[in-house]
Amino acid sequence: MATKGNTSVNKGIPKLKDAFVVIIKTEWNAAIVNKLEAGVKKVCKVNKVNSKTFTVPGAFEIPFTIKNHYTYCETPPDAYIVLGTVIRGDTPHFDYVCKAVTDGVVQLNLSLDVPVIFGVLTVDNEQQALERIGGKHGHKGEEAAITAIKMIALNRKLK
Repeated sequence: MATKGNTSVNKGIPKLKDAFVVIIKTEWNAAIVNKLEAGVKKVCKVNKVNSKTFTVPGAFEIPFTIKNHYTYCETPPDAYIVLGTVIRGDTPHFDYVCKAVTDGVVQLNLSLDVPVIFGVLTVDNEQQALERIGGKHGHKGEEAAITAIKMIALNRKLK
């Protein structure tokens, strides 16, 4: 998404009771990912949604971590939010990692009973990432949290 999305933390967001999200974030590009996480936590706090964070080495490890957390946790969360930043380099590695994490999240969304929100930045350079953590393209961490809240409400309605 190249334009600002829904970044208002109080507009059109359903009120939830006892909501809990698990954030899975990457170690790579920690300065950017930590700002994405701060945006998620800001929106969660304002909307009284509890959260817990797990850190994985890189984006490729995100789907595995969610699958195992969901399988072995005592009480599944209402949603997962995945955060990372993959910056294009000089090799095709960028393409493989982006496709793998995207496909993994899609598969999780089709197989789990809770939504998995995609908050992984896939950018050509660091400047593009900075523009998405509070710059001219909004704050993608905040947007991921808003999406999670809306999807939790929808999922509860569907059940």
